[in-house]
Amino acid sequence: MALKIIVSYDDTDNDRDALALGRLLALPGAELSLAYVRHSFGESLDQQAAEELLAHGAESVGTPDMPKYVVINPATSVGLGELVEQDGADVLVFGSEYRTAKGLVKPGISAHKLLLGGSSAIAVAPAGLWSEADLSVATVGVIDEGDPAARATAESLAGALGATVVEHGTGRVDLLVVGSRKEAPEGKVVLSAASDYAVEAANYPVLVIPRGTVVDFSSMR
Repeated sequence: MALKIIVSYDDTDNDRDALALGRLLALPGAELSLAYVRHSFGESLDQQAAEELLAHGAESVGTPDMPKYVVINPATSVGLGELVEQDGADVLVFGSEYRTAKGLVKPGISAHKLLLGGSSAIAVAPAGLWSEADLSVATVGVIDEGDPAARATAESLAGALGATVVEHGTGRVDLLVVGSRKEAPEGKVVLSAASDYAVEAANYPVLVIPRGTVVDFSSMR
């Protein structure tokens, strides 16, 4: 079964970062899609404008036919969480929060909520990633929190990218895989305090996986 990756997208620079990360993770054989959550209040776009926004995002990377989802929900995190469940997605990708300094990672409110019990892996792109000419990954760092699934994910991703796995804190990291805390329910994402700090201190893309769930990139080589 193809690896499914959904990018939360609103056509801002931060979500262009998310799309750049989604494309990096969506190696040949994976399915990459875009999603926008419409609210019933506030500044949310109408249906047509939302569809046009997603179409522009898809066209900007030369894949106009990629799947695109407009979800209606008062809460972005809830809408995306429901889409992940319905679509069977493996990874949900976010950009960093608005006004995050270039090169830094700062999950926004919706990403933070899904880092507290989401059912898919959560990836967060550093600000400015879309403007980088070279997104190659030579080293994949890992914080496994004692979960073999986190290390297996890091190894499969490194193998698919032609990279090597290194322990976080022991050298250069181009992308970090983080396991969920030991107390997390099986199949759910929950960061420990130490891992949350590592994510907030990162200046490279981060992928947080649910407890006991291997995100398998090995067939994407």
